[in-house]
Amino acid sequence: MYPFIRLAWQFLLHRNSTSLSVGETHHSQHYCLPWDLDLWLELNNGRTLSIYDMGRLPMAKRSGLLAALRRRGWGLTIAGSSVRYRKRIRVFDKIEMRSRAICADHRFIYLEQSMWVRGTCAGHALYRTAVTNADGIVSTDHILAELGPETTLPEIPNWVEAWITAEDLRPWPPMQSNALFKTRKTQATVHF
Repeated sequence: MYPFIRLAWQFLLHRNSTSLSVGETHHSQHYCLPWDLDLWLELNNGRTLSIYDMGRLPMAKRSGLLAALRRRGWGLTIAGSSVRYRKRIRVFDKIEMRSRAICADHRFIYLEQSMWVRGTCAGHALYRTAVTNADGIVSTDHILAELGPETTLPEIPNWVEAWITAEDLRPWPPMQSNALFKTRKTQATVHF
């Protein structure tokens, strides 16, 4: 189940935190709990993404984005992500999370998040996010204008640009292998 109570707790903890300018880092603390574990008794990769939500959404509130979404009736979605797992996170480890918006293009805002345990970076995520309305994706120019005329984001770093290029080269929809997946009429039993 999605950790709604833990997310609400993060909003409560940061209810009086100062506003963030877009691009500033939101710091939050989390714990790896027993129900976050996988079979190897470490933080489950799927739960990792949910815990990243607990840093990203309060950051969006502090930057004024959630208020803008409510005012305009917009939505927020993840359009892509790349996650690096570099150090195991074990039960009851205290996680320091750092979350920030790092850049934008005409359609997407790119967010960077990292998890730190005892001063060592355990994981790092890059997200491509989009604000949506009934017509589709809202341009980042409209979003930044809604956040305030002084709101700007830095240029796209080289490593993010390389990821964007790789994502643009990735086929969509994914190609299906005819050797493994045949039509029902001719399909033999396939054992995985």
